[in-house]
Amino acid sequence: MIWNEKIECATRDEMKAIQSERLIETVKRIYHNVAYYRDKMQQAGLTPFDIKGVEDLHKLPFTTKSDLRDNYPFGLFTVPMSEIVRLHASSGTTGKPTVVGYTRKDINMWSEVVTRSLCMAGIHKNDIVQIAYGYGLFTGGLGIHYGTENLGASVIPISGGNTQKQIQLMQDFNSSVLCCTPSYALYISDVLNEAGIDPETLNLRVGIFGAEPWSEAMRKEIERKLKLRAIDIYGLSEIVGPGVSCECEYQQGMHVHEDHFVPEIIDPVTLEPVAEGEVGELVFSTITKEGIPLLRYRTRDLTRLIYDKCSCGRTLVRMEKCKGRSDDMLIIRGVNVFPSQIETVLLEMSETEPHYLLIVERENTLDTLSLMVEVQEQFFSDEVRVLQDLRKRITHKLESTLGLTVDVKLVEPKTIERTAGKAKRVIDKRNI
Repeated sequence: MIWNEKIECATRDEMKAIQSERLIETVKRIYHNVAYYRDKMQQAGLTPFDIKGVEDLHKLPFTTKSDLRDNYPFGLFTVPMSEIVRLHASSGTTGKPTVVGYTRKDINMWSEVVTRSLCMAGIHKNDIVQIAYGYGLFTGGLGIHYGTENLGASVIPISGGNTQKQIQLMQDFNSSVLCCTPSYALYISDVLNEAGIDPETLNLRVGIFGAEPWSEAMRKEIERKLKLRAIDIYGLSEIVGPGVSCECEYQQGMHVHEDHFVPEIIDPVTLEPVAEGEVGELVFSTITKEGIPLLRYRTRDLTRLIYDKCSCGRTLVRMEKCKGRSDDMLIIRGVNVFPSQIETVLLEMSETEPHYLLIVERENTLDTLSLMVEVQEQFFSDEVRVLQDLRKRITHKLESTLGLTVDVKLVEPKTIERTAGKAKRVIDKRNI
């Protein structure tokens, strides 16, 4: 089912016309209502009349997370607080959070794009959707909630954590859809296994997983353990929340709702656009938001865009599963390392669990990278020689993949802390 066929199957020329009209109006509104943006545009020698369509998008200045923090809390809002019906904020662990505000029209738009996303995943009004994303200032829970209700499906707003209760409701309420972070989905599968509950006895058939990077190997692991189809959804609070893009049932990239969010790919170093199909940093401009529209927001996520028509019939541009973040990338002795690379190697090993922790330290002037990874119980309790062999194989595979040596430490199951939210994969102890 396609929720909004006119938009989701529009031709490139039709989409460009929609984007251009909306971008022009957004630039005018921002220029006249936000002093910070007006100053940045004037410094660049720009007025709203210089933006005649999306082909002029590259002329506009970038927006970063620092810009939102510098204007904390409401400095980038384009409407008075009397028109803001909801506030959300990022869960950042350092500094001030980034605050976003929504008008009633923004909430309706958000519901629309989430509903489209759910339809892409094959969800319909007869589904029972268990939302185990966090509710509150985090956009995950409420974002999926409103879109699900708009679709007409049944919502179980359980929020994150309380895993025993999660499983009880899956059984008692016949949940057919699970929405949570991919790392929490794996944790649920572990608890099911410990309780001797066969996932085949549950009614789950689709999982909507996002809020953290995850690899194709991790997708296969989740699908194998929970016996469902794992769908990737993408969003970030600064742009709207979950529902900026989502995979369809063909799982060939996430369809971007580009009538609301215009994507670009830039080189994160030169900040210049890359050639079509190349990997770079994802940048979004919001062209329908009223509360806090953003121009050329640097997401720091690394991906590429695919403009071919999808097998599902949609013509919306697709973004590949994010390969990591330009600011989360670890540089170890001159080598660029992404946690997703390590995750892929580990998931190829049948003896390990998909729970790991990377620790980066600096000894004298030399960076070191160590990896703690959980071993499945039946292998950990085996003879020492087996563990030594496994450690050597992981070390060799990582060295050939990354081009550097990793100190691998095998640990018992459940050693690494679990969380219902985003998994903490990296501890960087360097003072850099």
